[in-house]
Amino acid sequence: MKNLKVVTRIVQQLQLQLEGETVIVSAVDSERHRAFFASSENFIYSVDLPAPTQQPLQWSETSLDSNVEEVVLEPGDSIVAMDYLMEKESLLLGSSTGCLLLYNVDEKTTEVVGRLEGGVKTIASSPDGALISVTSGFGQLLVMTHDWEVMFESSLDPHSDSAGEINSPSCPIQSSISWRGDGKFFATLGGPDGSSQKLTIWERELGNMHSSLDTKAFIGASLDWMPSGAKVATTHDRKTEGKCPLIVFYEKNGLERSYFCIDEPAEVVVQALKWSCNSELLAALISCSQYDVIKIWSCNNNHWYLKQELRYTKKEGVRFYWDPIKPMHLICWTLGGQVITHRFAWSTAVSKTSIALVIDGSHVHVTPLSLGLMPPPMSLFHLSFPCAVNEVSFLSDNLKNYIAAYLSNGSLCLLVLPMVDTWEEFEGSGISVDPCFSELTLVNCIHLTWIDTHTLIGVCCCSDACFSTPMMSSEANNLPEKRDSPFFIIEIELVCPEDSLLGSVCSSGWQARISKKMPLQSPVTGISQNPAKTGSAFIQLSGGRIVEYCSKVNLFRMSALVQVGEVGSDYSFPTSCPWMAAVLCHENGIVRPLLVGLDDSCKLHAGKRLLSTNCSSFTFYSSAYGATEQVVTHLLVTTKQDLLFIVDINDIFLKNGQVTTDSHVRSHPQGKPSKDHITVWEKGAKLIGVLHGDEAAVIMQTTRGNLECIYPRKLVLVSIVQALVQGRFRDALDMCATSVADTTHSHDQLSDNKVTSVLMAIRKALEVQMEESSSRELCILTTLARSEPPLLEEALNRIKGIRELELHGVDDARRKLYPSAEESLKHLLWLIDPEAVFNAALGLYDLNLAAIVALNSQKDPKEFLPFLKSLECLPPAIMRYTVDLRLGRYEGALRNIVSAGNEYHEDCMKLLNANPQLFPMGLQLFTEPDKRHQILEAWGDQLSEEKCFGDAATTYQCCSSYQKSLKAYRACGDWRGVFTVAGLLKLTKEEILQLAHELCDEFQALGKPGDAARIALDYCSDVDRGVSYYITAREWEEALRVAYMHSRQDLVDTVRDAALDCAALLISEYQEGLLKVGKYLARYVAVRQRRLSLAAKLKSEDRFMDVEDDNISEVSTSFSEMSAYTTRSMKESSASVISSRASKSRGARRQKKGGKIRAGSPGEEMALVEHLKGMSLTSGALNELKNLLVVLIQLGKEEIARQVQLAGDNFEVSQMAAVKLAEDTVPNDKIDENAHTLEHYVKMLRAHQPTESETNCWRIKALSPPRSGAYSNSPEFQDIHVFCQLVDYYVKAVKHFCMIRDGFWPKLLMRYMVADPV
Repeated sequence: MKNLKVVTRIVQQLQLQLEGETVIVSAVDSERHRAFFASSENFIYSVDLPAPTQQPLQWSETSLDSNVEEVVLEPGDSIVAMDYLMEKESLLLGSSTGCLLLYNVDEKTTEVVGRLEGGVKTIASSPDGALISVTSGFGQLLVMTHDWEVMFESSLDPHSDSAGEINSPSCPIQSSISWRGDGKFFATLGGPDGSSQKLTIWERELGNMHSSLDTKAFIGASLDWMPSGAKVATTHDRKTEGKCPLIVFYEKNGLERSYFCIDEPAEVVVQALKWSCNSELLAALISCSQYDVIKIWSCNNNHWYLKQELRYTKKEGVRFYWDPIKPMHLICWTLGGQVITHRFAWSTAVSKTSIALVIDGSHVHVTPLSLGLMPPPMSLFHLSFPCAVNEVSFLSDNLKNYIAAYLSNGSLCLLVLPMVDTWEEFEGSGISVDPCFSELTLVNCIHLTWIDTHTLIGVCCCSDACFSTPMMSSEANNLPEKRDSPFFIIEIELVCPEDSLLGSVCSSGWQARISKKMPLQSPVTGISQNPAKTGSAFIQLSGGRIVEYCSKVNLFRMSALVQVGEVGSDYSFPTSCPWMAAVLCHENGIVRPLLVGLDDSCKLHAGKRLLSTNCSSFTFYSSAYGATEQVVTHLLVTTKQDLLFIVDINDIFLKNGQVTTDSHVRSHPQGKPSKDHITVWEKGAKLIGVLHGDEAAVIMQTTRGNLECIYPRKLVLVSIVQALVQGRFRDALDMCATSVADTTHSHDQLSDNKVTSVLMAIRKALEVQMEESSSRELCILTTLARSEPPLLEEALNRIKGIRELELHGVDDARRKLYPSAEESLKHLLWLIDPEAVFNAALGLYDLNLAAIVALNSQKDPKEFLPFLKSLECLPPAIMRYTVDLRLGRYEGALRNIVSAGNEYHEDCMKLLNANPQLFPMGLQLFTEPDKRHQILEAWGDQLSEEKCFGDAATTYQCCSSYQKSLKAYRACGDWRGVFTVAGLLKLTKEEILQLAHELCDEFQALGKPGDAARIALDYCSDVDRGVSYYITAREWEEALRVAYMHSRQDLVDTVRDAALDCAALLISEYQEGLLKVGKYLARYVAVRQRRLSLAAKLKSEDRFMDVEDDNISEVSTSFSEMSAYTTRSMKESSASVISSRASKSRGARRQKKGGKIRAGSPGEEMALVEHLKGMSLTSGALNELKNLLVVLIQLGKEEIARQVQLAGDNFEVSQMAAVKLAEDTVPNDKIDENAHTLEHYVKMLRAHQPTESETNCWRIKALSPPRSGAYSNSPEFQDIHVFCQLVDYYVKAVKHFCMIRDGFWPKLLMRYMVADPV
């Protein structure tokens, strides 16, 4: 259920050189996005086409900048065919006399490459550009390479007996050629002009005829092979039958597959057929008696819908072609040199009130989805118009539904329908709609939008006949000075017929006039009615800028930015969004409009805020019931991973728009259920609408066209809660029943406190507003049982009260109003698990009540009677203690066992040891010092068992257990605490010295040489050992300080030697890491590019729906060098003071890497990205590095320090640039070889790197080389510059599938490492 709308229409004009000159043929260069036109006077015009509307555009001037060059031909000869050869960056021209000429576009040179007898008719190159096919006027087919080597030559009809007669000048042949998308086959359609023609399918390799059809009444040269390869489109003439032509589809074996009628008179001629590059749209140029028209169809549910009809005058002589790489761009050109670029987009055919209006030629199929799901082409009823409908606009108020339709002939039709509830009477019927009475004709009107029940606005082409009412002088004075804008914002005032009645259909008698107009200085991408203000609309200009149109104010405010008080910058999008919606929402209790837009890159924006980067469709849901203004409460989003997210509008504002759908998709395990999203059952299904309020339904349409309605749990719960809040309890219960939901399921939407509050409100209402009765008491028991947690004790107390009245024999009127105790108990047992009720009765310490519950719950008496009798025999405190233990109420059990006396103290300690959380409470219950010390020591033992040695040590000290405290401090590595407790124990100097030596060895073994150094210096007075430990810990500054403090030159020399060895080792490690960054990045780009290439290929073959994305990860074996992920073993330092344990810990200076990366595995791509991220330097490694640089400078080794800093800088910047490059290419479907390069990202990081940033704090300014601008040309940066170029060269080689021998990458980088950078 979608319609095809025109997003932008850019008109440009070629400046033809001669009077009477006309444009004949065209060709396109898709790589550089330029078009070529050949004229009747043999001029070649080269023009740049308008860029996509992602960035702001301005209206072009009346003339189009173009390069013009004349091709000199023989007198009387002219260009009749043309195609662009990408390999040669030249145009291949065919003339009427048979010359084949190669025209170099850049050098502007012409070369004759061949000649065909009978003249050239068509030229078509294969999709890969390797072969060129040419047909002649004598019916000859020629296929050759771009080096002009003839592959084969044949007649268009090899089996024709009259080949000699055909190859004569008196019988010219009309022909056309079309290649299949993969280039393995091509089709030709040819035959004598004015007679039947023959369709032939040819094989590429040997030129053999694959299949052919008998001669049929094909029309002209209308032939095009669907790019996906499924079928060939042709047209059949049926003039002899008096019927309109057919568009017929054939398979490659020559069998007819399907057809449809074009709904035009029999006399029309189909001049051209063209598929869009994604095979989704089929366009035909049809010549009628009074005009030429381009019709655009799409197919769904085996039905061909006419979605757009573009009319041109016969004088204009329009021609067209689809953009070869942008499937929704149609370029039309006229004989007079006018070039019109149409940018289309699919828009949902379902309105905000869930009414589907599907355009199909001159019919609009109408289906209110609230009454039933009818997938097109079925509908409840249809509207009939005089000609094809191009655009439809819908507006609904409380009593009426307004429909406006813009027709292909420039007419405007209006219709008013009654409320949807009465539409069932229209089922199966058709309603004819007449054009408005008006003196105006809307020329190329787009973005038609209601702003109130009597006003429309739209974007329309400037024309003298367009405006019937002259503007007031005040309005004219307010218009901008610039008058050359080709398009205007127009406001159309509507007057309904006087005899229209409320509740009836009004489809004729409308009057329309243009009341206001405003020239535009930028193309309009979309218009959406402002739901917060009548007579207002939001207009999105190219580039995403939003301005507000207000009908009741002067239009001069449209020429400038809207004032901040009206439309702030938050409303504008960062880029053009063809899909835009404006809705009402609540923000901080204030009702305000919210604009949401979806751009071509699948990014969903709410103003400047990014909501999602992989959105495929979106819509809104409102939980409001019976409200006059529908305020949306939820945003619904489907992603490219076929997940449906339901986002609360409040979350968008609370999280500042950063809705984490993308991060959730990346982090959530694939295939596992999630409460945050719903997995869509069919790939490619999209949202088309919702049913608001209590319906809480989401309607989706599959790629096959079927409609499916789902009821997401989250929306159902929202509607139930909304009904409860509004006091509509019966509606809430009905929704629970129809949705198979329990009232307690509202926990997903409400907190437990809110659920309990709602039930408490119901309970109070029952007690206050209802008289005492049996049913009321049962309802109260229900509210107690359904509370969270269930209030079973209160419910049992009510039942206990009823039971006591029965036991006392009270027989009054009030007693008769209550149900019996047995009935109440059975009702409670029906609502709640009987075991929970039995436990609750035990919790009341009422053994009789527990026995009654057990009997009514059909428990086996052999199970519960012995247990209850054993409890009855115990002392009261021990009985309560036993019950509390059974129910897990350990705090109550502790109180009861303490109250039982000292004889149960051993049981009390067992309870505390079994439940450590009770120790604080035990200290409160006991006041005797000896018992408190016993509890504290037991608590310390428990903490030691849990490895919480620090807490255990302090707990031991509370009970003066110092030996255990010292042991605990030693276990947790707190040497300061150890020596403090040693002082409390009054150890001798010899014992403390012995303890210090033991701790030095322990901390060295634990990998804490820095602490060992402090102990050796403070308690052992061993300077040599302390400096050695500091060197092992790489605390270079401290080691040098201690050496100088004790005037030990030998230790200074030791520190210097170790620092130099460490510097050499770090330089080697950073260089090795740099190589790995380049290797992993190149491998990532290879995998990513291969994945995208295979995905595009599968999509072009119409098989992409059956292939999982994760399977597209195969990579050519020519990249085998890049599949080695094992890390090289690190070199050991020659410094004897650096232990092997410190050498092993070097790997910890970088963050932990992921697991092993398997080449060709589905997760290889993301594993490479994570591996690159894991190579970043940790903060500890950066601190060590700065420490080393400072010491090297202090020791006079400034040059070595400079080399270490340069190596670290190069590695860090390259790693960060590689990670940023990978992150930017992951969500994109295209890798730009110019923008996505390591060199570009390195330059960008250096240019924007803050001087005082966290990653820059380790660098010594005195060692930093000078920088000029964004990037330095100093020798210090040349190595990394050359390295980036080598990586980018290798990446480009991978992208272009160069055969690179094994070992090329290491050898290439070895030149960078050891040779002079050249």
